[in-house]
Amino acid sequence: MKKRLVVLTGAGISAESGIATFRDADGLWEGHDVMDVASPQGWRKNPGLVLNFYNERRKNAHSAKPNAGHLALADLEKDFEVCIITQNVDDLHERAGSTNVVHLHGKLFESRSTLDERLVYQMEGWQLNLGDKCERGSQLRPNIVWFGEPVPMMEKAMEETFKADIFLVVGTSLLVYPAAGLVDLVGDEIPVFVIDPKLPNVRKRPNLHLYEEKASTGMEKVAKLLKEQYVG
Repeated sequence: MKKRLVVLTGAGISAESGIATFRDADGLWEGHDVMDVASPQGWRKNPGLVLNFYNERRKNAHSAKPNAGHLALADLEKDFEVCIITQNVDDLHERAGSTNVVHLHGKLFESRSTLDERLVYQMEGWQLNLGDKCERGSQLRPNIVWFGEPVPMMEKAMEETFKADIFLVVGTSLLVYPAAGLVDLVGDEIPVFVIDPKLPNVRKRPNLHLYEEKASTGMEKVAKLLKEQYVG
């Protein structure tokens, strides 16, 4: 029976594919204060700015390619039952071949109604503009969880975390809650692997393995180790 591998990924794994990270930009995203482009207040104040900002992110993500870190995680599905819980809104995990991905903070290539959040639409291109409306006539917005909004997939992420036989943390600062709290739900008997060039603060615990390196090379090492230790 395959071991259940649960992976929490953050901006660091996508950074190597050329997608800018918030934490490496002094709290700015492409020159914008985060609250101007990623909050309900920012949306009410200037929806055009928000739409343009996400159009640029979408355009960038559209041309990005999965890197060795994404590919290593997808390859682990051959030997493990893998669930990826990602804080990223891009689709690089799926494009690498991962089939079970929980997006905590929404999906960049989806839009949703401002009137009824259940009305979600897959986007074909990268542009979403003022005047683009849902079937009920309200403006569409990015299907992204903004600061100050509830995280609807958090309960699912917690359920998956409780079922982990092995838990990986890849490319995240563990500073954004509630996602950062998932690692605290993992029992001390469960091996935890953390991969990041700037290792986050993780409480001292048994079975903790730290890899102070970027996601691509760190994931290749950990994937090799997991296959040697846990695949019969």
